[in-house]
Amino acid sequence: MRPEPTPPVLPAGFRWSAATAAFQIEGARGADGRGRSIWDDFVETPGRVRDGSTAEPGPDSYHRFAEDVALLAGLGVDRYRFSISWTRVHPGGSGGANQAGLAYYDRLVDSLLDAGITPFPTLYHWDLPSELESDGGWLSRDTVAHFADYAQTVAESLGDRVKHWYTINEPVSTALQGYAIGELAPGRQLLFESLPAVHHQLLAHGTAAGILHEHGAEQVGIVNNHTLVLPEGEADATAAYLYDILHNRIFAEPVLLGSYPDLAALGVDLPIRDGDLGIIQAPCEFYGVNYYNPTTIRQAPLEAPIPFEQVPTPGAATTGFGDLWPIVPQALTAFLVDAKERYGDALPPVIIGENGASFPEPDRAGTELDDAERIAYLDGHVRAVADAIAQGVPVEEYTVWSLLDNFEWADGFTQRFGLVHVDHESSVRTPKASYGWYRDLITRVGAETGAQQ
Repeated sequence: MRPEPTPPVLPAGFRWSAATAAFQIEGARGADGRGRSIWDDFVETPGRVRDGSTAEPGPDSYHRFAEDVALLAGLGVDRYRFSISWTRVHPGGSGGANQAGLAYYDRLVDSLLDAGITPFPTLYHWDLPSELESDGGWLSRDTVAHFADYAQTVAESLGDRVKHWYTINEPVSTALQGYAIGELAPGRQLLFESLPAVHHQLLAHGTAAGILHEHGAEQVGIVNNHTLVLPEGEADATAAYLYDILHNRIFAEPVLLGSYPDLAALGVDLPIRDGDLGIIQAPCEFYGVNYYNPTTIRQAPLEAPIPFEQVPTPGAATTGFGDLWPIVPQALTAFLVDAKERYGDALPPVIIGENGASFPEPDRAGTELDDAERIAYLDGHVRAVADAIAQGVPVEEYTVWSLLDNFEWADGFTQRFGLVHVDHESSVRTPKASYGWYRDLITRVGAETGAQQ
């Protein structure tokens, strides 16, 4: 299905971005004294990564970041969402700053500014230092204090030039996939005993937000992975309600409302201390939403350890990840409208921090790939954002995941999300048809909004 010829209607000043994450693109593990993270441990454990690959060299953006900046400039994006590696800045998670690691981000930030692109870094995109995981990781409150020290170091180094920040990326993925069911690093299987990792990440967000604001930040926010939860049938409504709490509300409501939803049905007690919720609800200038697909939920059998299970969404096409990654753009509109209705004035301006799709593609690309399925996916979701804006949701920015094909966590190099194809052995970059489509969309929407002024 080809996109409609007319561009979506978006407000003047709407911003465009593309995203990456440090562990997935930087490579150069041995450079500048970078320490070990939980993802180094995970990929070195046999059987953890689908294709047995590691992140080396991958895009090798540590050495080739100038190529990435040129690609971003070619797109015409306003901003670049990248992440800073905690283990490059504090190799063991604490102690003195590693100046060689900070120098890399100095070079990247200056290069972006020289190209007229606003740097929009993420402090934490899952690369927890291994030493901190050994001491309890995000299950331990001490990790919040170490994260605050890391945020202070980065703010002191980059805060004179960087004014826009994401704090924590997708705490749901860390807590549930990393600590609850073990699909992602650190690969623990604690089920509901994983939930202290929720509270400590949110507390780290609020703590870091205060530090960043003290160093002149103009725009700070967390970015949560959200999904529209759909019951498979009437009998599955309670299961869907519980899943919605665990995937969406337990992460959004402390940040936006200063309170957790009722967790009694899950039998969960969080390690909340006096003053924590005030820190978590620290005033922020935006709320980040990563969105990929809706989630259809069925009630689990009584003997199951958790009360719900995910099932395919009826009638939906899917991405390269298969049946549990349905393509339903209108579900993004529905989620955003519901969030506005639920949280009202407590919902600040929204930034779509990630949206994209993986489809099967070759490891090598001598010429431009015609990734028509990705173009259709992105077009549908940009239009879904426009529909949400038309219904009063204050969305200000859209971010494609991802600028580059990268190391896709436990799926290794079997999944490709990039606007730009990357040969993971040579690191050669080849723009796909979706790169040109996104470039042209940005130009066309800019021309339309300019004509309306």
